Amino acid sequence: MFKLSDFFILLAVIVSFAISAYLWFNGFRDQGIFTAIWVPSILAFGIYFKLAALAARREVS
Repeated sequence: MFKLSDFFILLAVIVSFAISAYLWFNGFRDQGIFTAIWVPSILAFGIYFKLAALAARREVS
């Protein structure tokens, strides 16, 4: 069910969240918020690519 690309997307989300938390708690609040905005963006792109791949598989079948 999970492909390697799915794990890379989740890894990117986790890394982005970790960097955001690190920046936030070390006093770089603006940079932490900016980096936190990446998390939903990365997830949205991941969902888009997953749906595009599913649609492409349906057209082939």
